[in-house]
Amino acid sequence: MAQLAIDDRPDGQRIIALTGRLDATTLPALWQPARDAVARAPAGPIVVDAAGIEYCDGAGVALFVDLLRSPRGASVEIRNLQPASAVLLRQFDPQVFDHDLDPELPRGRVLEEIGRAAATTWRDVRTQVEFIGETAAAMAYAATHPRSVRWKEVWHICERVGVDALPIVALISFLMGMILAFQSAVPMKRFGAEIFVADLIGLAMLRELGPLLTAILLAGRSGAAFAAEIGTMRVNQEVDALTTMGLDPVRFLVTPRIIAAVLMTPLLTLFADLVGMVGGAVTMTSFSIPFVTFLKEVDGAVNLDDFLAGFVKSFVFAVLVAGIGCLRGLQTRAGASAVGESATRAVVSGIILLVVIDGVFALVYYLLDV
Repeated sequence: MAQLAIDDRPDGQRIIALTGRLDATTLPALWQPARDAVARAPAGPIVVDAAGIEYCDGAGVALFVDLLRSPRGASVEIRNLQPASAVLLRQFDPQVFDHDLDPELPRGRVLEEIGRAAATTWRDVRTQVEFIGETAAAMAYAATHPRSVRWKEVWHICERVGVDALPIVALISFLMGMILAFQSAVPMKRFGAEIFVADLIGLAMLRELGPLLTAILLAGRSGAAFAAEIGTMRVNQEVDALTTMGLDPVRFLVTPRIIAAVLMTPLLTLFADLVGMVGGAVTMTSFSIPFVTFLKEVDGAVNLDDFLAGFVKSFVFAVLVAGIGCLRGLQTRAGASAVGESATRAVVSGIILLVVIDGVFALVYYLLDV
């Protein structure tokens, strides 16, 4: 329990005597009376006598700092404070709390800002190139030395990347097939050409939507998970511990994840293609097109080249998503929000790169007449 006593001297000096314990439990009842005692003191010096204080922690020191920051703070003097608390109080300058802790930094010259941005971009590019080289070397070593791969970890990651993703891939692909079929059949019905919606669904799912939707879902689920897992290890200095023990973090952490993604993404893409076409067939039954007719039309519209065009994409997308997730995890810095930022960067940069690479594939396929 803490108590406050006020003694006004004839010479105009006010003495505020504090007794008891000053901690977070007792201060709520004492804080405002102490502020009022300082604010309403007569003109003259104010002495806060701490001789009767039995215990004082950081909360008590905060009270003294607040009294020194008050409008009458220049007249306040703290006396008889315990040595440990006095040392802590000296660490705080009351004037600091009255200033903006985040002042606006002066803007530099335009050339300086351009140079700083260019240097940052160059560091990022260099880091990415180094990571690509290290990953390529690690994958080549894994291909020539299969026993060096931690296959138990690979199968565990395959379960998380592939099996656990089946429900969401099925849901999104089925709905996408239904929506695409409905949006296409309504205008084409005016011309009596709704049967050709089956051709559209088959080509769109095999060549474009199947691999792209699967890769985007992979980026949202597994890419973010890879970044968060490795980022947490980076914050906890587990990656540094691996390096200290002579283990290559890229070979130990990145290689199993990329292998798992490469193994599972094509299978998920094939699954998404089938479910998407089933969704389109379900919608077309409402337009008097039987399921068998839909399948025959799809079989006549697509060929092996269409299947391979999307299947090849899935391998490249898997490497991109898994690699970006691992890279962002390894780039994680210290801080409470660092892991979340790494996961966000992995998802955003992964999706952007997927769209860019998908455009490159479209151009290459056009030039090759695939």
